[in-house]
Amino acid sequence: MNAPNDLSMKTDDVLRVELEVFRREHRDLDEAIAALTERGTADQLTVQRLKKRKLRLKDLIAQIEDRLTPDIIA
Repeated sequence: MNAPNDLSMKTDDVLRVELEVFRREHRDLDEAIAALTERGTADQLTVQRLKKRKLRLKDLIAQIEDRLTPDIIA
């Protein structure tokens, strides 16, 4: 996650690409966490770090989705 947090300086096309990359990374982390816990070989610190990274990605994904979703007044 080397992207700066300032989403206002990025175009929508760049944000869409980053969104897909972050979603893929989020899925990969989910699979990695599941595999580590199933095997029972992972130490808790590693699992905790992966979960924190996954949460940061989730927050970033939500920010990008909010930026890409137009504000429509009903």
